[in-house]
Amino acid sequence: MADGVWLFLPDGLTIRMFFEAGIVEGLDERLGDRLVVVLPSREEGVDWAPRVRGRVLYRTDLTPVDVGTGERVVRRLDRALDRQLGYYPLAMRLNRRYGFHGERMAPGHPNWMLDPQRDSHLPSWRWVERTMERWHFWPRRYVPHELYRRMQAECGALVLSNVQPHAAVPFLVGARRLGIPTVAHVASWDHTVGKGVIAPFCDVYVVQNEAMREELARFHAIASERVVVTGWPQTDLYARRRPREAYERLMGSLGLDPARPLVMVMGNTPSNTPFEDRFVERAVGWWKASGDDRPSLLFRPHPRDREWRERFRAAVDTDGVAVQEASFTDFEELATLLQHCDCVVANAGTILLDALVNDRPSVCVLYDEGASPGESYAMKNVIGEHYRELAASSAFYRAESFQEVVDGIGRALARPDELAEERRRVAQRVVGDVDGLAGERVVDAIVKSVGS
Repeated sequence: MADGVWLFLPDGLTIRMFFEAGIVEGLDERLGDRLVVVLPSREEGVDWAPRVRGRVLYRTDLTPVDVGTGERVVRRLDRALDRQLGYYPLAMRLNRRYGFHGERMAPGHPNWMLDPQRDSHLPSWRWVERTMERWHFWPRRYVPHELYRRMQAECGALVLSNVQPHAAVPFLVGARRLGIPTVAHVASWDHTVGKGVIAPFCDVYVVQNEAMREELARFHAIASERVVVTGWPQTDLYARRRPREAYERLMGSLGLDPARPLVMVMGNTPSNTPFEDRFVERAVGWWKASGDDRPSLLFRPHPRDREWRERFRAAVDTDGVAVQEASFTDFEELATLLQHCDCVVANAGTILLDALVNDRPSVCVLYDEGASPGESYAMKNVIGEHYRELAASSAFYRAESFQEVVDGIGRALARPDELAEERRRVAQRVVGDVDGLAGERVVDAIVKSVGS
């Protein structure tokens, strides 16, 4: 009987978290030769595969493009059905049913879960949607033959760092057909409320906080007794303090003066902030006009922003302003900056929560710089269900114009402790204790589920 434990890491953000929070290393220590790490592809795994002490597989090898004629026909049929019954139609209908992201949906939206054109032509009747859900995770639907063969021969348990991506579905279906125990890590605090359906048949679900446990029961019909709350592993990296000397060295490498206050402008994805390039231009113009007493200015694009060089062009071309590359692998630098910078400017995103966890004075941008009247991407990004408690707090400064951004930066630099008590309260409520042990609790939950 196969006894390998396959850890499938389907996306860059959870790859980074599982490695940097010590989860991969902890599983290797506890499971030894049983652990098999499955990365998306050789290209995406180039920075991570060398850090795996045991076996590494790649999804692209398990789901090859070139297959036989019979399999190619079945695959084509499955994809056609999926467009009407599967991943994106179900995500769209879940959002509509519970009112997730209704304000953000628009035809042609670059985030396909928010594009109504990707919904099914079938009627929005509840029994129809239940039938769609049954087909989506049906044990007999198509699974790539090579993936199924390898799972049958080698996989005794399946662990997913993110249970919801489209790429995870064949692994889930294959595990269900084979009766393989499955541990589903729900990747982030917003994933239960608008990032698609969650397979309801996994043995154990690992989440960050009690709110996520409640949301799995309310929105996904997953019994609470199958859910383990561990805290947020990403905060483990913030539990260890970086010395001021490390920050000063990093600032020097970026060409910035560590003696000056540092304002960090954190990017969002192009689909969430399509006017971000105009905000960057405005911020650079403000910095240039601020005189000799101006703070240091650092821009950090979202790690998924493949267009960052153009979107941050105004900053890249300005001497004295620093821009870091969009990256999944520089978490140590991010942690160092967040522990010592003087102000964070961001439009929503998990990075704002990162800033509050690190007790950084923050400005939340709630408008679209240079957009036509009526555009409200920035405001819509903070009205999601998961953001409700954070948005209702007074843990950061709100900015609905560029002047309010400037005013918020000024207050953050002049009175850094002004909102400190509220930052701590909200971080405790949303994240929980930052004790550096969340990753260990994730490892414990996985090992308990798959056997030591």
